[in-house]
Amino acid sequence: MTNDMTEVVKHVRPSWDDYFMSIARIVSTRATCDRLHTGTVLVKDKRIVSTGYNGSPPGLEHCDDVGHLMEDGHCVRTVHGEHNALLQVAAIGGVSTRGTTLYMLYAPCIHCCKYIVAAGVAKVVIWKLYRGAQSVDYLRQAGLEVHMYTPSTEWGNFLSTMFAGDVEDKYGKPVNFSVEK
Repeated sequence: MTNDMTEVVKHVRPSWDDYFMSIARIVSTRATCDRLHTGTVLVKDKRIVSTGYNGSPPGLEHCDDVGHLMEDGHCVRTVHGEHNALLQVAAIGGVSTRGTTLYMLYAPCIHCCKYIVAAGVAKVVIWKLYRGAQSVDYLRQAGLEVHMYTPSTEWGNFLSTMFAGDVEDKYGKPVNFSVEK
């Protein structure tokens, strides 16, 4: 306890999987297709190469604004998060996707699996299966390492408190970054 009777929460340093998967959850908040808000983080040597979420290509209307464009039971207006992460690397250039790790909230569809394999991704970390394990089998058959993510309870508890208040210093006191006029 501090002098002002507020409890100081012990800092928890996340594992790499917890760290990148938490970022994928934040990335998913940018998604613009309410059928599934998903986020993806592409990592190379423990550094973020790109991120992606499901949404329409730049300059085109979003599902959240104009509705879904359905084809065979799937919304085809949006580009999936993992595909967007790979396309972002192509659009920016300068980095290879060969040997990267892809963190994603949901298992990819079979079409995105093809892009992941073709891009040379080496490892995929998935939080939840979506529409079965066919895509996981496909990725493994292609020689990729596939891991199902298990969140750390300690990290999850810490993370839930992290956004509950203001930014605090190491003593638990709010930090004032505002500029006085």
